[in-house]
Amino acid sequence: MLEPMSVESFLADPPPVGAAETLATAFKAVGDPTRLRILAVLADGTHCVCEIQEAVDVPGNLLSHHLKVLREAGLIEGAKRGRWIDYSLNAATIERLAGALPPDPSRLGIDLAGCVDACARNEAGA
Repeated sequence: MLEPMSVESFLADPPPVGAAETLATAFKAVGDPTRLRILAVLADGTHCVCEIQEAVDVPGNLLSHHLKVLREAGLIEGAKRGRWIDYSLNAATIERLAGALPPDPSRLGIDLAGCVDACARNEAGA
């Protein structure tokens, strides 16, 4: 499971390799358009596989694969109900991922205006 951390603490004290790999796995899982659509469906609450499949419109075997990737990354949870599995977001993991994203650079005291100007000069000279 991912440990909560702010970007400031991440920059000051990067996570150990295992935690960084866990974060990377979760980010890879959301790096697929179909999986992002699944997360969007689950954002409004718990849904069974049939509802997810209808909303996302992918074959059952492919949906199963995507759900497995999301489950293994800790982004969703499943609860068996008879023959069906109801899925929901793992809010804690989603919040940890959001917390690992960089905030507005001005919050970190970084002035990007100089960087933008330098990039423009480099592009003009190239």
